[in-house]
Amino acid sequence: MAKVQITQKRSTIKRPQTQIKTIQSLGLGKINKTVEVELTPQIAGMIRKVNHLITVKEL
Repeated sequence: MAKVQITQKRSTIKRPQTQIKTIQSLGLGKINKTVEVELTPQIAGMIRKVNHLITVKEL
């Protein structure tokens, strides 16, 4: 699987609880925090749910 770099760009304030939990599951939580993860179907689904809060870059 490919690795992707995920960076949180927007705040989770006033967002639904499910989006906050998804951000936390991705290892994010603060603006401009970046993580590198393997792109699995589960991670791809999480990215789709919060794509308006993050930026994704393939490595």
